Amino acid sequence: MTHSTSTSTASTYVPDLGKSTGATPLPTAGTGNRRPVLRRLRDWLTGFVFTVPALTLFGLLVLAPMGYAIYASFFNWGGFGSPSDFQGLDNYTRLFKDPVFLGDLWRGGLLIGFSIALQLPFALAMAVLLNQKLRGRAVYRMLFFAPYILSEVITGVLFGMIFAPGQGLADKVLDAVGLSGLGGDWFAGSHTVLPTLFLVMTWKYFGFHMMLYLAGLQGIPAELHEAARIDGAGTWQRFRHITLPLLAPTIRISAFLSVIFSIQLFDLVWVITTGGPDHASETMAISMFQYGFKRYQMGYASAISVVMFLIALVFALAYQRFVLRRDTEGAITNMRANR
Repeated sequence: MTHSTSTSTASTYVPDLGKSTGATPLPTAGTGNRRPVLRRLRDWLTGFVFTVPALTLFGLLVLAPMGYAIYASFFNWGGFGSPSDFQGLDNYTRLFKDPVFLGDLWRGGLLIGFSIALQLPFALAMAVLLNQKLRGRAVYRMLFFAPYILSEVITGVLFGMIFAPGQGLADKVLDAVGLSGLGGDWFAGSHTVLPTLFLVMTWKYFGFHMMLYLAGLQGIPAELHEAARIDGAGTWQRFRHITLPLLAPTIRISAFLSVIFSIQLFDLVWVITTGGPDHASETMAISMFQYGFKRYQMGYASAISVVMFLIALVFALAYQRFVLRRDTEGAITNMRANR
């Protein structure tokens, strides 16, 4: 009897830990992961306060000039005083009837095509070569990247002297090796200026893309190449089935930057040719500068700048939507997983 009574008492007694021991009651299900509203509001205000300086500078230095350029593009304005002669869309109508501007679009497209088809593959080949175990490869990387460090003004002056017709280093070297017939007008000829200019652009900018590809190549695990080599895959097979697929995000970013650089190209061309001869090397940025600061047609120049901005914006949005979509989605997923 005594045993049964003690057993039943022990089995039915449940101590109230919250009252007798002073312990904190356990949280109810579904409330442990909720952040208080005040804490969320505090975090939002903290982030807003830290971004106000950057947003202010962005608004004053980017959005305000951009808005004023759009406003000025509807006026026949010389750049002095306030715009007053409203023209509506006349500047834009004139723009797409201007053979010089249409030629700028064509030349910009050619430079983009040359960059994608020639400059980037050359940079990729050099990156793959310098990613191998070569003696002195750090020196080679530095030498190939050095032209990108030089300013466009220095590069323009340097190659202006190298390709000076008859007196430049290029013609003298060709004469010395018996190939004087290959020399020519270089920047002075309407048919040779664009290929010569692209040669200078490749020398100047390929090092930047090469370093991008090198960074991407060093992120590819070496075990993948070792496993493929053990399975009998050759050099080309490893490059095609391992290197290229894993380097594809870097290549897409490189191509995007190359197109944007080509659309905005100005200083290098201006120093070497100022857009000549006879508009043969002119770009949209040079046309904008010529009309705005040489001919004092600031309204028309503003229309050119707006069209340049729209071209770059549409390309960037379309490229992100259809080309970079997988890369951006993967980055967002990784950020959420690391929280």
